[in-house]
Amino acid sequence: MHAPTDTAPASANAPYEKRWWGLIVLSLSLVLIGLDNTILNVALPTLVREIDATNSQLQWIVDSYVLVFAGLLLTAGSLGDRFGRKGALNTGLLIFLGGALYASTTSDAHHLIAARAIMGIGGAFIMPSTLSILTNMFPPHERGRAIGIWAGVAGIGIPLGPLVGGWLLAHFAWGSIFLVNVPIVLSALAAGWFILPTSRDPQAPRVDIPGAILSMSGLGVLIYGLIEAPLKGWGSNETIAALGTAVVILGIFAWWESRTKEPMLNLRFFRNPRFSAANAAITLTFFALFGSMFSLTQYLQFVLGYSALEAGVRMMPMALGMMIGAPASARIVERVGSKIVVAVGLSIVTLALLLMTQLAPDSSYLQFLVPLLVLATGMGLTMAPATEAIMGAIPRAKAGVGSAMNDTTRQVGGALGVATIGSLMSSTYRANVESGLTSLPPDLVERAKDSVGAALAIAAQAGPNGAQIADRARTAFTDAMGTGFLAAAIVSAVGVALVVAFLPAHGVDAGESFDDEPAREATPVGDRVAS
Repeated sequence: MHAPTDTAPASANAPYEKRWWGLIVLSLSLVLIGLDNTILNVALPTLVREIDATNSQLQWIVDSYVLVFAGLLLTAGSLGDRFGRKGALNTGLLIFLGGALYASTTSDAHHLIAARAIMGIGGAFIMPSTLSILTNMFPPHERGRAIGIWAGVAGIGIPLGPLVGGWLLAHFAWGSIFLVNVPIVLSALAAGWFILPTSRDPQAPRVDIPGAILSMSGLGVLIYGLIEAPLKGWGSNETIAALGTAVVILGIFAWWESRTKEPMLNLRFFRNPRFSAANAAITLTFFALFGSMFSLTQYLQFVLGYSALEAGVRMMPMALGMMIGAPASARIVERVGSKIVVAVGLSIVTLALLLMTQLAPDSSYLQFLVPLLVLATGMGLTMAPATEAIMGAIPRAKAGVGSAMNDTTRQVGGALGVATIGSLMSSTYRANVESGLTSLPPDLVERAKDSVGAALAIAAQAGPNGAQIADRARTAFTDAMGTGFLAAAIVSAVGVALVVAFLPAHGVDAGESFDDEPAREATPVGDRVAS
């Protein structure tokens, strides 16, 4: 089978002939990431019953994946550029498969945490590889449409996770939520072997070992601090120490990358407003997405009373909105440019979040569905052109690092959204519950303040006081959710302003080289970051 060689990526004159078939394989691989991020959530109560997992263990079963995944992204993208992106994708799929099989067979919470961390390693190689291979398969005039399809498919896995997870748990043992990955991985490996081309950086720079260590450490500590902040408190010594340490390590990483002759991440990419403004848009979009998902799934189950499976079904229209918005954005960008499309997309996200502040304990599903579809469409319009702007702003030889940077901003934005909105909702909920239950025994009130789920469990056993506790908990949670959505809307509006101010309408594609690239000489930090 003919395919481009390691040093001959697709070009405008000779695009890879099987690129659209290859896009299907890459999109299939990407579904794993979105699916795995959400499918586990519906199984957490089952894990408490089946393997006696504590609350702390449940947290780390979820977070061990996120922590490892986010910390490794930049390094994994750099290794793909250095040694070959198809090999990096296949390696990631095999590691992910091994972790999923391990997770499906264990009956110990600590082993499950380890298995999830292994899956995080695999995911860190899969996600940047898909986008970097795509960038090297498609010529610039087709890349926007391809990324629109890629982004639309990526959104399918997010609402699909609760739906598939709920159905599997209703019919099979809990380990089935991990075994569902097996046919997807095997199909992607088999099809990719025959269809996908291979490519890498033709200059083959040395591996930036200090940069890799610093990026993994800094990003890992940053995500850890954001994960722990809602639990420990933003002002706690542990949170301050983690976030402060992350700032120091990432500062050293930036200094090192500005000095070394062969940096893993060339910081001068950020001089290009197309690259930096698009990364900011992605960060703020995922702040809204992850923060919203954190709230909406609880609202459907605890407030509106749907089961996990019913809630998953009712979140599926979100995939429809993203599948419409993301592919359509590419054609609109061709006419009016990235600035208008991304700004309009973020404005639609802001509008959806404001509409969601009006949700109440007695809202109908239609009142929930309309802002959900608006939110998904806005995100689709934002993510695809912003991602294309990032990838177009850097040379194709650095596609792995560019893709990893895009993915890292997604993870940091998502973690920050969950941490910030989660903390704001928690403090608002606790105050609202307490003020509405002053006539009840203090011990019941204190237990009800933990979470809406805990309050409803208490209400079921509280006899005559049960109805009052349940009604107050649902009202308090909905009010807190509205406060969280308002905060997310403000952040999204800031994103609109940044895009209008800094994102070019039509960026110049970087092509095969970076114009600002000197002859690999180290220069002072100040010179490196000056605009």
